Amino acid sequence: MTLQTKTKLCLMMFLEFFIWGGWFVTLGTFLGDNLGASGSEIAQAFSTQSWGAIIAPFIIGLIADRYFNAERILGILHLSGAVLMYLMYTSESFGAFYPYVLLYMILYMPTLALVNSISFNQMKDPAKEFSVVRVFGTIGWIFAGLIISYVFFWDSPEARAEGMLKNTFLMVGIASAVLGGFSFFLPKTPPKVTKEEVTISGILGLDALKLLKDKNFLVFFLSSILICIPLAFYYQNANPFLSEIGVANPTGKMTIGQISEVLFLLLLPYFFKRYGFKKTILAGMLAWTIRYVLFAYGNADELTFMLLLGIGLHGICYDFFFVSGQIYTDTKAGEKYKSAAQGLITLATYGVGMLMGFWIAGKITDTYVLEANMHHWDRIWLYPAGFAILVFAVFALTFKNEKVAYKQ
Repeated sequence: MTLQTKTKLCLMMFLEFFIWGGWFVTLGTFLGDNLGASGSEIAQAFSTQSWGAIIAPFIIGLIADRYFNAERILGILHLSGAVLMYLMYTSESFGAFYPYVLLYMILYMPTLALVNSISFNQMKDPAKEFSVVRVFGTIGWIFAGLIISYVFFWDSPEARAEGMLKNTFLMVGIASAVLGGFSFFLPKTPPKVTKEEVTISGILGLDALKLLKDKNFLVFFLSSILICIPLAFYYQNANPFLSEIGVANPTGKMTIGQISEVLFLLLLPYFFKRYGFKKTILAGMLAWTIRYVLFAYGNADELTFMLLLGIGLHGICYDFFFVSGQIYTDTKAGEKYKSAAQGLITLATYGVGMLMGFWIAGKITDTYVLEANMHHWDRIWLYPAGFAILVFAVFALTFKNEKVAYKQ
């Protein structure tokens, strides 16, 4: 891979995640403050990610992989996304906003697989080369949060009161248009030539359902779905929570989570080899509980460190569970069902699990609304803490320890 190609791929990945991080983090705060959305309505907006994840395999499996170059589809999807971002920017009610965000996420979620496909197609050894390119995606997400908080100050109390958070959609719309145009100059990634018949079960990874006959894999599979309930609380409520209680530059501070994700990803091989798969997964689950307890009892004054520590646990929460889970799934599936198994886990977590999680988070958040759209956050955060410790206990008792090799 030439330096020019690597530079293009890194810029592609940077923009891909700059776009996602530039509006998704502050979505709940914007909807609550500026469109007067309830917790359930905010949950509906976040659930569009799940619908996008469910529909994405059809776009990739039926269209991109068979008929068109991946870079061209990426360009068309992001140019369309730029238009939808502008329409979200101009929306003045939740009813007007929702159809645009739903269509946007249906178009955006397939791009996550497309940027990976374009990258892998240029690499001789993806296991060694991809991490360097992918880290630019995390940098893009961090960069978006820092710009919002420390350059434009759109998440400050004064700016939020003036409705300035809607500018995130305009910023992301411009970035989406740039990536859309840039995509047509990316390395050509032609469709895969295959004689295999494409089936719905194959696209959704349902061919891997037979793996559920293995009790350990079944326990892991169900735990993966249930742990998405605490994850949904974080995505949906973390930024509104920090903003509401008066934490300065909340979006910028939340980038600590992405920095943590990079650091713990580097530590994961050591932890995985030293303590094994089961203890690694359990550490990830326990981190969710600790995070939400810290959120429940921290504040924006002398206990701010508790909130920052909770954000900083994101690396353990995400990497130790989800990345370890991908490795475990890869090991259990073997060569024959490797792709199907990963597709099944993605559908189960980002599809079913997150959809269920956002709905529960929305209902619980609405239960603890106070006057002036304030919330009993200490009570709200104890729910995902309880969910996480329950999943922890069930997994610890029912999953039999087995040796899993760490594969990069």
